[in-house]
Amino acid sequence: MLQRNSTVYVAGHTGMVGSAIVRALRNGGYTDIVTRSHGELDLIDQAAVREFFTNTPIDYVVMAAARVGGILANDTYPADFIYDNLMMEANVIHEAFTAGVRGLFFMGSACIYPKLADQPMSESALLSGPLEPTNEPYAVAKIAGIKLCESYNRQHGTDFRSAMPNNLYGPNDTYDDQNSHVIPALIQRVHRAKVEGHKSVTVWGTGQVRREFLHVDDLASASLFLMTLEKAKLERCVKPMQSHVNIGSGSDITIRDLAETIRTVVGYDGMLDFDTSKPDGTPRKLLDSSILLGMGWRPQIDLRSGLESTYRDFLARQGA
Repeated sequence: MLQRNSTVYVAGHTGMVGSAIVRALRNGGYTDIVTRSHGELDLIDQAAVREFFTNTPIDYVVMAAARVGGILANDTYPADFIYDNLMMEANVIHEAFTAGVRGLFFMGSACIYPKLADQPMSESALLSGPLEPTNEPYAVAKIAGIKLCESYNRQHGTDFRSAMPNNLYGPNDTYDDQNSHVIPALIQRVHRAKVEGHKSVTVWGTGQVRREFLHVDDLASASLFLMTLEKAKLERCVKPMQSHVNIGSGSDITIRDLAETIRTVVGYDGMLDFDTSKPDGTPRKLLDSSILLGMGWRPQIDLRSGLESTYRDFLARQGA
């Protein structure tokens, strides 16, 4: 488990998740935090990762680096998503172990669960059915990361843990109309329609699918909670050798209601036009987070408040 005096390497510290975890660590009094930008360390380069761990004393690793994107990006660049994520996680996990690191926290995704998994989805649903086709390559890579952690724990007695959050949003997200996840894509699209005076905004899909959303600062809080949890307590709450724990907000919402809320937060008076020719993806994604909640953690940021702060972050980054 993570100790207060540990030297912590956060891979992916410039991204939304990694930057939130760095904030949580600093707010929690952790001062020995190691980071490297992509320009300083390419995690796809095994030799470079090996050199980094050989020459940099590290006690604990947070693997938050990943190639991420929304439905369109996953469907357009499947080879990039599976290759980049497989290589990054394999290099970091293996080279960390080789260098003597025994504590690691791997950030996964709820897309690891089958498309038609029973709702809410428990940790035991893993590998129980076919995946959602639009993001299957990314999901396979994340499943491989979980199994890497489990396998090193089984064979080498390491303490490698994994978190499976649902759809994330919040500060430092990527706002891109084509490649972003649904919340940042809608914020950008609705804001642009407001500024440019458009009468309607296109929303992909039917709007009827349901999604659970978790603010990234709640994710960081839950991650720190899990990282610092005594190993014996964690093992009492999960199945033997299981490394992953769900992190969710506990409630879901239709994409239509989400879009309506974003329209209200942005202050846009136009119409929402749902493009049913675009894929919906999985019909519903709600996590069973009872294991984590049973250990004492609770989310703190409701969706409306989180969207308001995220829109402020968007405006600040736009220079508005």
